[in-house]
Amino acid sequence: MSTSEVLLRPVADADQVFLRALYGTTRAAEMAALAWDQATIEHFLDQQWRAQHLHYQAQYPDACFLIIETANERIGRASLQWADSHLQIIDMAILPAWQGQGIGSRLLRQWLAQADRQGLSAGLHVTSHSPAVRLYRRSGFAVVEDNGLYLKMHRS
Repeated sequence: MSTSEVLLRPVADADQVFLRALYGTTRAAEMAALAWDQATIEHFLDQQWRAQHLHYQAQYPDACFLIIETANERIGRASLQWADSHLQIIDMAILPAWQGQGIGSRLLRQWLAQADRQGLSAGLHVTSHSPAVRLYRRSGFAVVEDNGLYLKMHRS
């Protein structure tokens, strides 16, 4: 799989099925640990995905909700809010088959370089067990709050 050209475009209505499936991949390990049947898992994930979507729309009304593509294939999503003094990285998820190829690192470097040029700080929230925590630490983020489930990270 070539990652030479990674493109970002705004989310469209036609992306909703992909976004729901992608969301499911972000919760796969958690769901595997539950003794639920597949129908219950799918119902739960549908509810959680809808709740997350509505929360992001309400909490970040000026955000950019983006699809990550390569070779005309949707491989992930990113949600960013650029403000006067701060970049909030709301969410980034990449399909498991495309993880570990530097795509997230490359995008994060681009966003942080732009934030640096504009004199913006950057922040994000991430689950404490996410492998992405290492990437964020390497990129200059520090934990400013830990509630046991999520880390709030900031980069000046």
